[in-house]
Amino acid sequence: MERRNIFSEVNRNKIVSWIIFFAFIILAVLIGVALGFYWGSPIGGVVIAVLFGTIYGLIAYYSGDSMILSMSGARQVTKKEFPYLYHTVEGLAIAAGVPTPKCYVIEDSAMNAFATGRDPQHASITVTTGLLKVMNRQELEGVVAHEMSHIKNFDIRMMMLAAVMVGVITLISDFLLRSFLWGGHNREKKDMGQIGLIIIVVGIALAIFAPIIAQMIKLAVSRKREFLADANGALLTRYPPGLASALEKIKKDPDPLVDKANKATAHLFISTPFRKTKSFFSSMFATHPNIDDRIKRLRTM
Repeated sequence: MERRNIFSEVNRNKIVSWIIFFAFIILAVLIGVALGFYWGSPIGGVVIAVLFGTIYGLIAYYSGDSMILSMSGARQVTKKEFPYLYHTVEGLAIAAGVPTPKCYVIEDSAMNAFATGRDPQHASITVTTGLLKVMNRQELEGVVAHEMSHIKNFDIRMMMLAAVMVGVITLISDFLLRSFLWGGHNREKKDMGQIGLIIIVVGIALAIFAPIIAQMIKLAVSRKREFLADANGALLTRYPPGLASALEKIKKDPDPLVDKANKATAHLFISTPFRKTKSFFSSMFATHPNIDDRIKRLRTM
């Protein structure tokens, strides 16, 4: 039953990855249509949006992990430099039945980690030096097993695509909004007619709300993945208290801010890489489920 469920989850993630990809392409097309109407060439706007979205999407698919690692300030390390980390990753890769991911380290005192890549054959696990200094062996195994589960379940592909597609929509919609507000002053807008004005209004609405909707979809996907990775990670190590203890230490981290983390990469980390804030909006746009809930679930396994 467990094996069937894992395969089912992998297939689901692959399907959702493509749904995310095409959904964002559709959003890009809608924004392109609005831009095209504004500039007098709807077809031209669609063509530009499709080409830009597709090319950017393909680049993100094949190079998204490198982009994320570079943005995060991660550097690849060798087995000789970090044997403790390497042996843990190798052992859990064997247990998970996936190729051994590359190992990266971020020089940062905060305790955190993330996995990225497009599939288990092209994946990596990154941890901060702060996490390596504080975690004992069982806790490190719990964290690495959590990230290994993201790799095995193809969460990494889905989350990477969600991140880069949000970036695409934000860029296009920002360009569209700026065009409406400050561009095209020489155009005789009175000749556009009611339909043209409606398209402009729709375009402005898309420009404002599309990035917000895209971001909320990305975060909702991320929160659900964390609970599943916790459970699968605990199954890999056969010791749920290891990950629970690691999360407790991360929760108590006096300075959880990962200096080079940003809104595009935050959902990839095992815990939010920003300083903790409590508000309605911070909860709505949270990249992770409540860490106390995660610890409680692990403690009851």
